[in-house]
Amino acid sequence: MLVNVVVDAASPAHLAEFWSEMLSGWFVREEPEGEVDVVAPSADGATLDLVFVPVASPKRGKNRVHLDLASNGPEHQAELVDRALTAGATHVDIGQGDVPWVVLADPEGNEFCVLEHRAVYAGSGRLASIVMDTPDPAALAPFWATATGWEVVRAEPRFASLRAPDGRGPWLELLRTNDPKVGKNRVHLDVRGVEVERLVGLGAGRVDVGQGDVPWAVLEDPQGNEFCIL
Repeated sequence: MLVNVVVDAASPAHLAEFWSEMLSGWFVREEPEGEVDVVAPSADGATLDLVFVPVASPKRGKNRVHLDLASNGPEHQAELVDRALTAGATHVDIGQGDVPWVVLADPEGNEFCVLEHRAVYAGSGRLASIVMDTPDPAALAPFWATATGWEVVRAEPRFASLRAPDGRGPWLELLRTNDPKVGKNRVHLDVRGVEVERLVGLGAGRVDVGQGDVPWAVLEDPQGNEFCIL
């Protein structure tokens, strides 16, 4: 089960307020030790939280995991972009060229996209997808299907898509990139309900990111993306 998208943040409270504004109806919940969560209402279909945790290290390079926001048409897309810019986002160029979606960065530089209307995301709610860069999406998709319990809907050389069994909430999408990984991912996923050794047997590796003595396990997937098993 996929339970969290975790974002390293210099100011978790500030960043949580931004994302609560962008995901209208998602609410902010403060947790111990400086963590701040943004939680979806049940009507939105998402069963995961956005979790912002305090981290002192600065962002380095483009994130390998980012969020896509859904829109229902050109006017709504423009409204979301204006809302983001008013709340502190900026336009960014990551080499996307002439595309129908808009690429922005939140107030701490985390890239995200405001998509044009796409019928495939009709049941996703406000958060259309969680996108992970990887050199081989088709090869990695079965691993994440096991880690999350989600179904692989499509697996191609450039792109793979996974969907929750109930068909609600955001998609998990793997996007091919040849960009090298630089340091620890600033955005990662948390899962629960799957055994560590099962994923190690599928190619995951144990990693030390300075977590110390904690009740969760920190691993990296077969293509180097960190994640946690709670």
